[in-house]
Amino acid sequence: MAEKLDDISVSEEEEFEPETETSSVPEARGVEPSSKTGSRKSASGRGGKQHATAPGFVGRLTQFIRDTRGEMRRVSWPTATEVKNTTIITLVAVVFFALYLFGIDRVWAFLIEHLRVWLGGS
Repeated sequence: MAEKLDDISVSEEEEFEPETETSSVPEARGVEPSSKTGSRKSASGRGGKQHATAPGFVGRLTQFIRDTRGEMRRVSWPTATEVKNTTIITLVAVVFFALYLFGIDRVWAFLIEHLRVWLGGS
């Protein structure tokens, strides 16, 4: 069972974004594919494709922009009617709570003032 779990990998990029051609990078840098070199291994010491160790600023920025665009496509944007309705509800709630807190404040101010007078204060 543990061997099966080790074989499973989760990657959000594969699920949402189409695969880009990053595997052609070693050939662009002048490294021959392993099929042409015979028994020689690639420069990374392994028989597979090379991967960049750390992308530069431009690579990270372009990946960020791609990810952001992908997320923005999945956003559920409200309709104009929904925006109007929620705005009205918010304004009504703000006015209600403002009046409620004003009333509570006035009641406490009245009680404290009269309590001070009743207890002999000035």
